[in-house]
Formats: sequence, C-alpha cells, structure tokens
Amino acid sequence: MSSASDRPPEQPDRALRPVDAKARALGVTSATGLVIGSVIGTGVFTMPAVLAGAGTSSLVVLAVVAVGATLLAVLFGQLTRRVPNTDGGLYAYARHELGEFAGFLTGWCYWISAWAGNAAIVSSWVLYVDSLFGLENPSGWVNWGIALVGLWVPAVVNLVGVRQMAWVENLTVVLKFLPLLFVAVVGWFFVAGANFGSFNATGASLYSAIGIAAGVALFSFIGVEVAAITAKRVRDPGRNVGRASVLGTAASAVLYVLVSAAVMGLVPHDTLVASGTPFVPAFEAVLGGAAWAGKLVAALAVVSGLGALNGWTLVTAEVSRAAADDGLFPPAFAWTDRRNTAWFAVLAAAVLPSALMLWRYTASSGLTVFTYLVNLSVVTVAIPYLFSACAQLTYLLSPRRRVNGWALGRDLAVTALAALFALWVTFAAGYAAVYQAMVLVLTGVVLYAFVAAHREQAGQRPKDTTDSTWEQAA
Repeated sequence: MSSASDRPPEQPDRALRPVDAKARALGVTSATGLVIGSVIGTGVFTMPAVLAGAGTSSLVVLAVVAVGATLLAVLFGQLTRRVPNTDGGLYAYARHELGEFAGFLTGWCYWISAWAGNAAIVSSWVLYVDSLFGLENPSGWVNWGIALVGLWVPAVVNLVGVRQMAWVENLTVVLKFLPLLFVAVVGWFFVAGANFGSFNATGASLYSAIGIAAGVALFSFIGVEVAAITAKRVRDPGRNVGRASVLGTAASAVLYVLVSAAVMGLVPHDTLVASGTPFVPAFEAVLGGAAWAGKLVAALAVVSGLGALNGWTLVTAEVSRAAADDGLFPPAFAWTDRRNTAWFAVLAAAVLPSALMLWRYTASSGLTVFTYLVNLSVVTVAIPYLFSACAQLTYLLSPRRRVNGWALGRDLAVTALAALFALWVTFAAGYAAVYQAMVLVLTGVVLYAFVAAHREQAGQRPKDTTDSTWEQAA
C-alpha cells in the first residue's frame, strides 16, 4: 500500500471541471440498462453448458457469486460518492486512495480484462451465428471473419456517439430478455428431473467442480462496475451509479439462476455439456422440437451479443481514456473527437480482441476458445476488484471518513466481504489462469517503469534530486 506521500496531488481544476451536459447522456434507466447489457451478453447463452459440466453444485456456486457481485455493486456506489474524481471507476478509486502505481496496475488489469472479455463474448456470439445460419464445422478463418463483424459493428456505433450507443444498448437489453424470461418462466413447466446431472459431474474432487463453476459464474457477472467506469457519462453519478449498479446486478442475478437451472432441466445432461449453443435445444424442448425455435433463439442471442459488445467497447475505451488523462497510459488513448468520444481507445478496443481471436481460432475452436478467454478475463478482473476494496478500506480507516457508528460497521463489512470474494475467485480460478494472468500483470509493471520515467521527464511527478551512494562514488 502506498504512503500518503505517494498519493497523486489533488487536481481540483480537473476534478471540478464542469462536464458538458451532452456527455452525461446516461440517466439511471440507461445506466441500469448499460449494466444489464454488459453483464448479460452471449455468455449467459453459453454458461449453462459449462455449469452442467461441473454438476448441479454449480447452481450453488452461481448463487454465491451473485451475492458477491451485488456486494461489489454496493461498494462501487459508495466509492463513487467518496472519490472526488471518478473518471475510470475502479482505476480512479485505487489511484486516489492507494497511489499512482496502484492506480496504473488497476487500470492495466481491468483494461486487459475488458478487451479479453470482449473476445470471450464474441467467441460465444460466433457459435450462435454459426447455428443461426446453419454453418456446420466452419473453419477457423470463417469464424474469425464472423468475429470481426461482432467486434467492429459495436466499435462503429460507439464512434457515432454515446447517445446512439445508449439507444442501441436499451433496445438490445429488451430483446435479450425475451428468450431468457421465456426459459425462466415457461421453461420450468417442461423441466424433467432426469435431465439434471449429478451434484459433482466432473469425476474429480468437488473443489474442481467449484473451480469450473466459479470461473464462468464470475465472468457472467463482470459488468457490475460499468456504471462506475462510465461515471463521466452518467447524470448525477453520486446517486445514480450506485442505484444502477445494484439494480442491474440484482436483476441479472435472479435471471441467471432461474435460467441456468431451467436449461439444465430441459436438456439431457450429456447433450448439454457437449453443446456450445445450449439454448437452441432448450427452446426446441419447450416448443416440441420445432426447428424455427432454435433459429429464433439463435437470432436473439446474436442481437444480445452485439448489445453486450456495444457496452463493453465503451467501457474498455473509458478506462483507458481515464488513465491516459492522468498520464498513466499513452496519450493517444485520450484523443477525442468533437463528440467527446475517445476514438483511438475505441479502435484499440476492437483491434486487440480481433488479434486475440485470430490467435485462438488458429489454435482451437468451440467451447475451448470460450473457456480459455473466460479464465483469462476472470483473474485479471479480480485484481481491480481487490484494489477497489482496499481503496474503500483506506478511506474508512483514514481521518477523512464521514461515516461513524453502525454505518461505519456496515461499510467495513461490505469492504471485507468484497475483498474476500475477490481473493476467493482468484483462488478458485485455478493455477493455469492465475499463472497466465500473472505474466500479464508483470508485463504491466515493466510498462509502468517507462511511464514513470516519462512522467518525471515531463515534470508530472517530482524528481529525486538526491544522488545515490554509488553515483557519488563514481
């Protein structure tokens, strides 16, 4: 943890600078829609197959992760009210309370998680595009071409402007809820107990089952923080960010549990674990095997994925823009157009997952691609979650806090549980995922050395004018 002297100096001119009303285009409804649209992407349309591979114990894990995600939503709402300049959300919290290096590391990890998560979303989206158009065993090059469409259409929408982005987001949220609500309500009338697998279907330890379920469950809840990340775009963020985060997360959580359990009961276990598009057989089971039912849900899943990618492209751009504004990312990420859109950051949010998908499609396919990208995203996002909890802890233990009594106890409990949740998720993700994430984190540390040197040269951080002992000797 950085000392008080390591904290960046307060910048009242930037923190208090009035934001153009046009930039704050998201009210509580649109912000809630952004949260739901970011949380519920095409991942939910693939999630039941992965959960089924762990067994019905995965539903318990999903419920636990839902509670943890809701606690994080409360945490982000509290921090948005307490940190003077919240541009970038999680990154801003860590930078303000823990210092520049913690802020950089948080922004770096979250940025990686965001664009890698876009790749995971589009990998699931491609499976439903294949199902919609009847593409059987397409080559990796064909799937990569489809993935490019899914990544670049949202990028173009974001470049047009945030108002258009919000309109598209609200529309796709409505469309994606239709098949999910159908399965969550009507599907339960067709559930067969024999379709559910065993409590632990891995053939290994229960710990292995929990690890499989925890990874995909947390990935499915990544997005609880998007209202905080895009606080600069939200009207009255001190009030609306917390409300939108909690409402969006709670609605997503209830739907996730109901839908995942229903799909497990609609589709035979052996069929479900082998399917990359589990909602297709689920809809066919409800509607008597009608082929058009599978096409309909595939089309709605495709629309859902575009909506999620639309919101996540904005989130990826905003977190890198905020870090660039503070000199902790390359300045190009702060370049904006006349609509105040960080156009370079938006392009980067499309280029990087495009390159990642090219690499993955030349190495593997189907659910293997999805699972790999999920694990990468989960560990890299758990680190910013932990830093956010530590930022709140720093505030609550400092003389600056404005809460006492039972409110202090409540906030400390939220903070402690959020920190434990982030640590548990990292532990449950498995050694391979933690190893890969650690390589990326350490790469960021090397990058920070160049950033710190550049900032010192530009006069953005104090220089150390004390000669070292060996320099004096030389």
